[in-house]
Amino acid sequence: MRYAVIIAGGAGTRLWPMSRSEQPKQLIPFLNGRSLLQVAVERLRGVIEPERVLICTGEQFRGAIRSAMPQISDDQIIGEPEGRDTLAAVALPAAVVARQDPDATIAVFTADHLIEPVDVFTERVQRGYEIAEQRPQTLVTFGIEPTHAATGYGYVRLGEAIEGFEHASKTLEFKEKPDEATAEQYVADGSYLWNSGMFVWRAQTLLDCVARYEPSVHEGVVKIAEAWGTPQRGQVVAEIYPTLKKISVDFAVMENAAKDEAVDIATVKMPVKWLDVGGWPAYGQTVDADHTGNRAASDGVLVEQGSDNLVVNDSHDHVIALLGVSDLIVVHTKGATLICHRDAAESIKALHAKVREIFGDEYV
Repeated sequence: MRYAVIIAGGAGTRLWPMSRSEQPKQLIPFLNGRSLLQVAVERLRGVIEPERVLICTGEQFRGAIRSAMPQISDDQIIGEPEGRDTLAAVALPAAVVARQDPDATIAVFTADHLIEPVDVFTERVQRGYEIAEQRPQTLVTFGIEPTHAATGYGYVRLGEAIEGFEHASKTLEFKEKPDEATAEQYVADGSYLWNSGMFVWRAQTLLDCVARYEPSVHEGVVKIAEAWGTPQRGQVVAEIYPTLKKISVDFAVMENAAKDEAVDIATVKMPVKWLDVGGWPAYGQTVDADHTGNRAASDGVLVEQGSDNLVVNDSHDHVIALLGVSDLIVVHTKGATLICHRDAAESIKALHAKVREIFGDEYV
């Protein structure tokens, strides 16, 4: 049977101060009143039965998700007592699902992405399911055709086409985020795609890989899965999950699997407009610009004698006025306001840590 897991546990520190501990970026309704998580769930309509969509997120967000998305049942939420990176976030759902359905095939998505057109996304995800079902020892990833030499994304290098599966190729290797010159080489080469961070695999195949490459993580998630439907579940999760190795699935599984003769990796090309909303510059691309390039994500914003600013205001009774400035990011929220140059956006994560250190958890 087919399942889907949406990973929605990121802290979203590069979207501070809108993204806060009590409402991280995946739950902020800043996309015409919808959150990134809502968009991710809606995108799976027509791909998977709604009741087989699982959300792996922080346990502290269970109530907020149930309130904002009443169609999601409590059983569909896999709560993490703390974040342990993406290996744990994909291995635990696989272990839970495999225990009740040993032949399960799982697609993995994140709540960070905006993808258009949805019909192309749907068609290529269906192709991914078909490959994983018909080639059980194959891990499937999705590659985005690059539009520029991005240094903020990882890349996959494609090999020969896989017979019988249109738009699918063997995967030769994974490349981490490159420098600008290397990224330009990748794009010019034509055999590299952006690594989307979306996958499809047999649950048991993924677990077998975790057992080979990170056996302690495998042991931990299996123990949790064994307690999943029992009164001991909460205690076992609290005891074991925080001890799981903190590592990404790309490092732990995909890079090792690319060198493992027992496993194949396939990449399905996904020719879509793909936006990873990881920070304010990316979010700015979701907001219409005026004739001077200014983007106001809310009411109560006035920009005079300036251009290419992004202004976000979450207060209905507060006005933000900019005069004679350009290329700024201004985000006003209750309790904290961010003003930075657009080129400094990648440093917001470090700023977030400094704010916590100096002013305390109340402001982050």
